[in-house]
Amino acid sequence: MSRSGRTDDAMRPVVLERGVVRQAEGSCLCAFGNTRVLCAVSVEEGVPGWRKGSGEGWITSEYAMLPRATRTRSPRERSQLGGRTQEIQRLIGRSVRAMLDDFRFGEVTLRVDCDVIDADGGTRTAAITGAAVAVIDAFDWLVGRGKLAASPVKRRVAAVSVGVVDGTPFLDLDYDEDVRAAVDMNVVMSSEGRFVEVQGTGEHGTFDRSELDSLLSMAVAGIGTLDQMQRTALGVR
Repeated sequence: MSRSGRTDDAMRPVVLERGVVRQAEGSCLCAFGNTRVLCAVSVEEGVPGWRKGSGEGWITSEYAMLPRATRTRSPRERSQLGGRTQEIQRLIGRSVRAMLDDFRFGEVTLRVDCDVIDADGGTRTAAITGAAVAVIDAFDWLVGRGKLAASPVKRRVAAVSVGVVDGTPFLDLDYDEDVRAAVDMNVVMSSEGRFVEVQGTGEHGTFDRSELDSLLSMAVAGIGTLDQMQRTALGVR
């Protein structure tokens, strides 16, 4: 059993609540246990300068942590984004762009904002899982208003963390488990069962091939659970 009372291969309680931001074209509040991330998608006319004239759209993301999302107040990143923030928002962007095969939906930008309300480990994985739902709703908003004939979304994406804590592999690490993890990994997968990104680090040790395979298998099972929850939230089979 993990310290929180879960078995080592169990997710924390997961919540996906759509439509929580009234004026956003798509939104989802995603909770993994005590971690809560608000994901909102804004549809904007136009694309970045390097993409103008292509007839193609774009999806980008921003990530932020509210000052009291953490145990002690963290300052707002007003003038310059920290390296961790930049890394996470790029990961979110890459992940949600993997939901499409192409960007032939006109020169429109979907801007995904992921704001951490409460941080207890796994903020980037919760952000990706919630952002995928919000992006689907934003494209459906475009279809519903006749701006697109059909949604370009081909697949969903979801993400989860795995790690080795006190010699035992665990799924979906909370903060206390994460800071003690000898190995920490974040895995992003598509609803087609293909990997989008795998980030693995020996934080306080190393790992061999068998441990890597074990962690990946645990992550695949966890993402399967998340995919089913996305289906339920979206009302699709």
